[in-house]
Amino acid sequence: MHKFLRSIGFSDVKKIKDLEKILEEVVQAYDEKIVAGSDQDGFFAEFSKNYGYDCGITVCGEYDEDDQFHMDYYFPFFRGTGITTQEQLVVEQHASRRSYAGICDDIRIGVSLIFYIQNAGEYVDTLSKKDLFLENVPITLSALASEGRILLPVKKDKEQVRIEQEITQNRNQLIAEARKGDEEAMENLTIDDIDTYSMISKRVETEDVFTIVDSYFMPHGIECDQYNVMGEIMECVDSRNMVTGEKIYHLTIECHDIQFDICINEKDLLGEPEKGRRFKGIIWLQGEIYF
Repeated sequence: MHKFLRSIGFSDVKKIKDLEKILEEVVQAYDEKIVAGSDQDGFFAEFSKNYGYDCGITVCGEYDEDDQFHMDYYFPFFRGTGITTQEQLVVEQHASRRSYAGICDDIRIGVSLIFYIQNAGEYVDTLSKKDLFLENVPITLSALASEGRILLPVKKDKEQVRIEQEITQNRNQLIAEARKGDEEAMENLTIDDIDTYSMISKRVETEDVFTIVDSYFMPHGIECDQYNVMGEIMECVDSRNMVTGEKIYHLTIECHDIQFDICINEKDLLGEPEKGRRFKGIIWLQGEIYF
């Protein structure tokens, strides 16, 4: 049973036979289907069915020589909105199956973003027809959350916001220069990190850490595409799973100047989400690539 099925409203699906019925429905009554170019192993096929607003299940597999479909794997998905990032992209196939991970470096985050590619069928089809140039490729990131909680915002005046924006812009510029080999930029980044550590060490004695750190984005656990994030909620919409009726939240959050959408089951969210408050939780990062 996929861990993040509950994120799109299937928290009560615990038996294999119940899951098999749902997967069969996806293949028989799909909303989207793509069949990619053939190779020695047959045609790669991808079936997707929506079970809520922009969320659902994708089933992937192959057609054999007798035109019979054989399921290989499935995954729940949630499609985001807007272009999240547009950097150089590397795509790698997972070792155990014909699914793919995308990797890109965005200086605003400070770590390599590794995400599960939602439109694998389109990637396979495009790859079979022409050479791919994965430089400055538009990517829409989204995420399914297994758990989360709502935190109150940090009170800031306009001057504090302006200063923080300037600091962020200067730091991003230093990171870009350091990537090109600028030693002075590397030294300045090191000094900034030392000053930040010193400031946090002093303030944490009298303040809560979440009043000092208002957002973060860092890897979580041993799965390379799962992250622990905290960011400001820019928009909040609720909907329901069309089969189970479970309530799910769609949150647009801003984290380190990057905006992306998160889908979470109401049962897994502690607190009442509202615009301006902060979301903190564990997410599985997905992405749709526009080839």
